[in-house]
Amino acid sequence: MKDYFKLQFKLLNRKIVDFGIPLLIGYALIPLIFILLSNFLFSKTEFASYIYVFSAVSLTSMLSSKERNDFLKSIYNKKDYQKLRVLENLIFSFPFILYLLYKGLFIYPLFLMLLIIVISLFNLNTNFNFTIPTPFHKTPFEYIVGFRNTFFIFPITYCLTYISIMVDNINLGVFSILLIGVICFSYYSNLENDYYVWNFNVSPKKFLLKKVKTCLINFTFLILPIVITLTIFFFKETGNILTFTMLCYIYLITIVFAKYSSFPHKMSLPQGIIFAISIMFPPILIVIIPMFFSQSLKKLNTILNND
Repeated sequence: MKDYFKLQFKLLNRKIVDFGIPLLIGYALIPLIFILLSNFLFSKTEFASYIYVFSAVSLTSMLSSKERNDFLKSIYNKKDYQKLRVLENLIFSFPFILYLLYKGLFIYPLFLMLLIIVISLFNLNTNFNFTIPTPFHKTPFEYIVGFRNTFFIFPITYCLTYISIMVDNINLGVFSILLIGVICFSYYSNLENDYYVWNFNVSPKKFLLKKVKTCLINFTFLILPIVITLTIFFFKETGNILTFTMLCYIYLITIVFAKYSSFPHKMSLPQGIIFAISIMFPPILIVIIPMFFSQSLKKLNTILNND
């Protein structure tokens, strides 16, 4: 595992240099920007701790693509693979944990660590000999495959909603909305084959809009019971509930465009950094969404009909 992390460190160095930033400046800027964005977030909203956990899990989920983990499983035995996944997820989320501890919010880093460890260790691929049904019949593969791999999360979120009502804590209910948002983001970490995209036989713009429409409809199906329940029991907080729901919609649109901005390759480090900044500073989405959309059109032009 030591060699694996050495390799990842070298790859990170190469990506920083390819981005056009000297290593010393890059390693100075990254923590500085992280601290500034964190301070800004906690100064602007009382829900900052929930958004922070949401952001950490969302970014860490980028390490959970099927192709990547299948490759790791082919190299390491089951025990070493699980150790590696837990360790790299904890390393990736360590800045968030450290900042939460600095703020004196000791419950949240513990919950974040537990959530990350559970996600790292949970494996559904080997013990089931039946197909888990999904409510997404005849829709693109992201939600079908993603739901079957993460279905155990949804009872947890609905239980959190119930608990939020019992203890009269709207924050817990909002967190359940954000948690489903994170799970749905992770569905777009897997890339389909070029042929699957070409088979749509529409213009790049129509393809992207169809993808966004399907994404938002399926997300609404998953989130609607929670939103309705919270609105009924916390009617005075309807504005906050809808705000965070709309924020999830906006980020889902962003992740769809981001996915195809490098297609048929995965997002580059610069694009990942830009997306991470947008999570910490939402107003920048005004620039990022059109940018990813434009890049996606250019990439898809070589595969789809440009009618």
